Amino acid sequence: MTPTLVRQRLSHAGKTPRVDLGARARDWSEIQERMLVPLYEAVYERLEVGPATRLLGLGCGSGLALLMAASRGAAVTGVDSSSPERLALARERLAPGPWGTRARAETRLVDGSPRDATDAKAPAYTLVTAFEPIGCLAGDSEGLGELLASATPLAERGAAVVLAGWGPPERCATSSVLRVATKLADPLRGGGSWRPALRDDLEEVAQRAGLKPDGSGRVACPFGYADVDSAVRGLLSTGLFDAAISATDQEQVDKELTESLHPHQRRDGTVWMPTVFRYLIARVA
Repeated sequence: MTPTLVRQRLSHAGKTPRVDLGARARDWSEIQERMLVPLYEAVYERLEVGPATRLLGLGCGSGLALLMAASRGAAVTGVDSSSPERLALARERLAPGPWGTRARAETRLVDGSPRDATDAKAPAYTLVTAFEPIGCLAGDSEGLGELLASATPLAERGAAVVLAGWGPPERCATSSVLRVATKLADPLRGGGSWRPALRDDLEEVAQRAGLKPDGSGRVACPFGYADVDSAVRGLLSTGLFDAAISATDQEQVDKELTESLHPHQRRDGTVWMPTVFRYLIARVA
């Protein structure tokens, strides 16, 4: 799927594509983000997230993962600097309701870096999550390393840090669709081209951040859409096709993306693509 699949990654070369960022954020929130729910659930279950958890979500986007943690009683803080539109949706989702909960009362959302979420009076975080999967774009782990460098000092010793990545291409039907972005963005390949996930991507990021690996897992997160139009809108909301739009145009990207989805369309018109994500649990030294 700050930066998720999953984040809006604009190419450093060429012009920025003209998009309705508000509509894109809504497409992410309403269509695409739910594909990651099995990943969130698997991690929270394994780490027994609950009332004793103080969670810092890096790249929280529109806040679904935070909402799920808050529903378990966790106190949550989300930071995101890449999409004010997504963060606005997160504020709507996590706004205290009249029925309220302790966790919702302790929710914080910050437009900025982890350092901007520092509160000298608050206890250290017990869990840091970076649910935006890496291993899809060349160089997509670099920004994650910077986030971890500013986030881990805010966590207590032994706190869990969760990193997420794309599974092997042979387990992800979406791989063939994502290759469309690389093909169309060929003149801008240096700015953000698709690449297959590597086995040790997450471990390398953890090692560079000074974290100690403490377990991992794989989670099936099938991409299912009501129709091809919803699939196109959901996939475009990830930002992974922005370089292709810059290199060609929106119409061309829509056309080729639609064609790439046809093999995954069922007789009833729905689109179904089996997809696997991997997560790594590491510990703060």
